[in-house]
Amino acid sequence: MRVGTKSVLFGAHSFPAHFLALWVAWWRLFGFPWDPRLWAAFALHDLGYVGRESVEGAGSEAHVELGGRIMTKLFGDEWGSLCFRHSRYWCQLHGQPYSQLCVADKLAFVITPAWLYLPMARASGELCEYMVAANGRQAGGKFSESELRLLQSQDPRLWLRGLKSYTVRWVEQHRHGGTWPLPGERVKKLPVPVPRRRKQEMLGWGVAEQRKGAQ
Repeated sequence: MRVGTKSVLFGAHSFPAHFLALWVAWWRLFGFPWDPRLWAAFALHDLGYVGRESVEGAGSEAHVELGGRIMTKLFGDEWGSLCFRHSRYWCQLHGQPYSQLCVADKLAFVITPAWLYLPMARASGELCEYMVAANGRQAGGKFSESELRLLQSQDPRLWLRGLKSYTVRWVEQHRHGGTWPLPGERVKKLPVPVPRRRKQEMLGWGVAEQRKGAQ
């Protein structure tokens, strides 16, 4: 069985673990996801990993396209766009801004507890890919010194702590930057108002886990 398929079945992108984390992440960032089309996006956005040899290798960014096509067919271009643009790398390749689903997806990673994430990612075989990929991105200068030290560790728990620390900061900085429609379309409001929350309330479990790890 290929790594991408295992990831969707019982790995880091598995249902219901990732679906539930994403549901909570969206609620914390943008308010309760009342629209059932959002639930469909949560379930379908990573379906394109099925059948892929790798989750971080060449062409893996195209995993967004299956879910995006399904959402477009079911609910229209706007909802397909939400799924297509949940990958930052796919957006870079196609000159598109990332969507709110991208930001929520990153927060979903943060709030997934290590005791659940690491066994899933290890069982699917994707953990090694993620650790190598994170180390390969260090040249970009986006990690702090403490995060770099954690990411260079061979201990998956320390590596995960470093990556979550960076991801928390990215979510903080970009939670208001995600767009929904494609460029040139009118930016529509979210299905519910975006609540104003303090950092600790917004990030919830993720911040708590970072503080626990720092003790």
